[in-house]
Amino acid sequence: MAEMAVITVGGKGSSLSPASVFLVANKLAQVRIDSSILEKLSSSSNNNASPSINYLIEFPQFLTLEEIRASSILLLSKLLLSSSPIRAEIPDLICQTLNSESTSLCFDPINVTEEEKCVLDSCLSVSVLDGVSALLDYGASCLSPVSETMAALSCEASKANVSAFNLVDSGDGKCVKDEAGVASDLKVFLNGSKLTGKVELDAVSSVPEIYGSFRAAVRVLHSMVRVKINSAMKGGIGGAGKAWEPVWMSLASTIRNLGISGLIRADLNVRSIGSEGIQSSLKRLVDEKCPTEQKLEDAYASASKAACEKEYVQLVHNVNNLFGLVMTVVSWEMITSIVSLEGSELLDKNEVVAVSAENVKVAKKSEKKKKVSGKGTMVVLQLIRDRLQGVLVDGADVFTNLQKLADNICSFLDPKVPAFGDFLEKIKEIVESNESRRLPKIPKGTRDFAKEQMTVRDKAFSIITEIFKRHGAMALDTPVFELRETLMGKYGEDSKLIYDLADQGGELCSLRYDLTVPFARHVAMNSLTSFKRYQIAKVYRRDNPSKGRYREFYQCDFDIAGQFEKMGPDFEVVKILTELLDELNIGDYEVKLNHRKLLDGMLDICGVPAEKFRTICSSIDKLDKQSFEQVKKEMVEEKGLLAETADKIGSFVKERGSPLELLLKLKQEGSELFKHEGSALALGELDLLFKLLEKSKCVNKIVFDLSLARGLDYYTGVIFEAVFKGTTQVGSIAAGGRYDNLIGMFGSKQVPSVGASLGIERVFAIMEQNQKDQNQVVRANETQVLVGVVSRPGKSVDDDLILAAELVNELWLAKIKAEYTTVKKVFKIFERAESSGIPFAVMVGVRDLKDGFVKVRDVKTKTEEEIPVDKMVEELQKRLGTSSS
Repeated sequence: MAEMAVITVGGKGSSLSPASVFLVANKLAQVRIDSSILEKLSSSSNNNASPSINYLIEFPQFLTLEEIRASSILLLSKLLLSSSPIRAEIPDLICQTLNSESTSLCFDPINVTEEEKCVLDSCLSVSVLDGVSALLDYGASCLSPVSETMAALSCEASKANVSAFNLVDSGDGKCVKDEAGVASDLKVFLNGSKLTGKVELDAVSSVPEIYGSFRAAVRVLHSMVRVKINSAMKGGIGGAGKAWEPVWMSLASTIRNLGISGLIRADLNVRSIGSEGIQSSLKRLVDEKCPTEQKLEDAYASASKAACEKEYVQLVHNVNNLFGLVMTVVSWEMITSIVSLEGSELLDKNEVVAVSAENVKVAKKSEKKKKVSGKGTMVVLQLIRDRLQGVLVDGADVFTNLQKLADNICSFLDPKVPAFGDFLEKIKEIVESNESRRLPKIPKGTRDFAKEQMTVRDKAFSIITEIFKRHGAMALDTPVFELRETLMGKYGEDSKLIYDLADQGGELCSLRYDLTVPFARHVAMNSLTSFKRYQIAKVYRRDNPSKGRYREFYQCDFDIAGQFEKMGPDFEVVKILTELLDELNIGDYEVKLNHRKLLDGMLDICGVPAEKFRTICSSIDKLDKQSFEQVKKEMVEEKGLLAETADKIGSFVKERGSPLELLLKLKQEGSELFKHEGSALALGELDLLFKLLEKSKCVNKIVFDLSLARGLDYYTGVIFEAVFKGTTQVGSIAAGGRYDNLIGMFGSKQVPSVGASLGIERVFAIMEQNQKDQNQVVRANETQVLVGVVSRPGKSVDDDLILAAELVNELWLAKIKAEYTTVKKVFKIFERAESSGIPFAVMVGVRDLKDGFVKVRDVKTKTEEEIPVDKMVEELQKRLGTSSS
């Protein structure tokens, strides 16, 4: 017999777990009090108070023995954690009683002080709440994988369509993580199964949602249990019960739904059995021993009633009772699925049918072809077959053997038996090691750049960097994550898209949302008064992925910080943006431009309260994707704007056109915008900006658009956004504006700034699509020469490699981009050079080096020339100097 486990309580570093509470509750472990805590209790107890009150530790009679023992171990733990003085005799009594051989749990009366009585009274009920919750936690963590495994068996037994399991957690809100996790695990069990995919069943398609909700409820329960069972007594049962109630009721609801779902599948399993005798016998057994749906509903109703009446001890007991019923349902789902899948082999051994040998062979072949279980369910079925060896009696009637099979499986699914632990480990092993789980995938909203895309990217980055440097910008790099406080409050409603990191270094950090705020932080932190910088780096947004919209993507930023001529930096930044889009050669685009002060003036004129400016701007900014009616509905119904105010905004934001023409219209005498002080100032600044852009011959790319709002909170002046007008739908490809107050948020000194950011991922998408449309072949490398050595008689492979290394090294030393290869057939050199787009090949054959020559081949013209080996580098440099490649 295995030595019984020992659970130590009260010692430094010792803590209870749901598993240890379960073991003690079921007499599978002994309890030991750490000797140091007993000494501490003895030395700190109040010797002046007389233990004159006769006290009996009693728990409510409706609790089961398992629940009482779990409550007792929690009572012991809480007394040891209590700050109130307790004599060592009290915890010692509880410990001895828990370790006694008695089949019941009855405490002997003990004399206590008034203070000890108060501590015991307050701890008793709360210990029940925490103790039974620990049992629920342990049981639920076992039930979750087992019930999902049984559901997988039922899918095969009922020939169900399992397409509902094709879920992926995309992070876009369409599929929650737990649903996707359940679906993924079920697919692991059913991988390779030929028994599914035929019958549409609600009891199967709803499994991810029902079981995913159960997983979520179990996770919440576990996080609370982990804290509560190792905490000292805080408050009374009322406060503790209120904290537990929503956790228990959520668990109860998901357990009930899981049980009802299992009952439906168990019934389907019974109906799927081909043998009428087995089917009727199994149905009789299920009706006799399996809880009904009504019984589950009654148990849930009892829990709800106790919750309404705030009878918290009764509530947790009722939830635990409901859990026990559902565990039984899961056992019967397993029994019915096993009988459906294996019944004819397990139970019909004595039924002899006269058939020919040929018919037997055909039947066996058909049966073998028919019964192809999933790779995971096959392991479970074999486990059950092995367990049932010797259990079923040859010659016994079907009902008797069904009873034996049911009893054996029910005992197998008892968490108190060692075989159950082994079964859980086997389930875990299946889920984690099955080959379908090892298939790699990339997170949604991210992308790999293959060699062709890297070529496009490098070319784009080279163009962008050259333009930035042309305008005198200096490079800057900042950390990929910032303090969370640095980023929060800078992005308006988009702040919810910031990725927070788990705290592992004593600071709350988040991944950077853009490059502008880190730049502002850098300028303020280093007390810079002027800085023209560029940065090309990745940023992160917890957004819904879509075409051209990623969660990790590059931004290319150009910013000018400092005091300069009025509108000078604004003009240069917009000019740079047009240069970038022109030289990247993506096609037709337009730059929409507006001014924040003009926008604020417009809102003021329309009667929007100042405190709603930013949130209304956020709504207006959606006009490029939604109709005005949709935006108006948001402004009125969600943001509390008057309908007439929204309509007046609509009369302004429809204004859009040529910068100089629309500006002239807005500055006409009588214009409301021109009369308003703030918007009049903005119109004056735009007048100068448009003249500068006209002189720089790029104003034709600009569209003056009063609907452009840019939702970010930090903009204070000119704002702009570039939009691609081609067939590839990618939305905004660049944006920016003036932000005069952002840097001052990080320091005492304001440094006016303006900048632009290019969304390079969307530009990549356009460039790649253009290449496809124009059938352009992208060359992924820049290799100029391929050195090839053909196998020579009497020379080993190593000798060929040494010669290739010697020749290619001469080219590398001459700064020629070269590769090498050793081949058996000379045409292999030509094939590789042509497929890789390498313009020249150097070939060394059997006799070439003996004569002191190598062959140089122009891959494009397919012409060759013998060149002295000592002239090889010089000749290739000459050819490459005149080559267009």
